[in-house]
Amino acid sequence: MFKGFPVPEVRCRGDSRRLVQGLAACRRRATAAGLALVLALVVPPSLAEARPVLLVMGDSLSAAYGIEQQEGWVSLLESRLDGKARVINASISGETSSGGASRLPDPLGQHEPDIVLLELGGNDGLRGLPPRQFEANMADMIEASQAAGAEVLLLGIDIPPNYGQAYRDAFTGVYYRLADEFEVPLVPFLLEGIALDETLMQNDGIHPTAAAQSRILETVWPELAEMLEEEHDIKVAKNQPEAE
Repeated sequence: MFKGFPVPEVRCRGDSRRLVQGLAACRRRATAAGLALVLALVVPPSLAEARPVLLVMGDSLSAAYGIEQQEGWVSLLESRLDGKARVINASISGETSSGGASRLPDPLGQHEPDIVLLELGGNDGLRGLPPRQFEANMADMIEASQAAGAEVLLLGIDIPPNYGQAYRDAFTGVYYRLADEFEVPLVPFLLEGIALDETLMQNDGIHPTAAAQSRILETVWPELAEMLEEEHDIKVAKNQPEAE
C-alpha cells in the first residue's frame, strides 16, 4: 500500500548555456565513472522529488511520556518510513489545543510540512474545557496547516467515563465535525484496543506503555499510509513533463 519515494531533488543553478559548457568541460576531463557521477548530480528537478515532511503536533501520548523516546509510536513511525519521509515530532507532554494553536505557526514556517498530524485534546478533556472552545482551537490549527499547504490527519482521543456520557459525546463529536467541515481524514480513537487494557497502560491509567506503542502506530498507519501514497502521486504528477 505504501510506495517508496525517489531520491531527494537536486536543483541546478545558473543558465543552461553555462551548464552545458560546464558539462562539456567535465566530459573532457572525467573518466567514465566520474562522468556518470556528474550526470547524476545534474538530473533535472522534474525527474526527482523531495521527501515528504510529516509534522506531529501532540501531547504526552505522542511525546513518549513515561517511556524511552525511541520506544514511542512516533519514533516507530520514523523507523517504518526508513528515510522515505522526514518526521518532525513537535509534541509536548501536557500540551493543550490552545497551546498547540499558539505554537503551530513556528514549525509550519520552519519545516514546511506536507502532512500535519494533530493529536491534541486529551488534556483539554481532562480539564473540562468546553467542547466549543476546544473545537475552535483545533479549527484554527487545521486552517493554519491547510493555508501553509499541508494536508491534515486528525488523531482523536476519548476521556474517562467518570466525566459523564454527555460531555464525552460532546467532546468526541468535535473530531467528527472537524473532519466533515474541513474534509480531513480522522483516526477516531488513538488508543483503540489499548485504553481499557490494564496490561497496556501505565500505572496512572492515562498513558500507554512501551508495549502499546506499536499498536498505536497500527491504528494510525492505514490513514497515514493512504495520505503518503496520495502525496507521492501528486509529487510525481507535478514532476512529469508537460505533453507537447
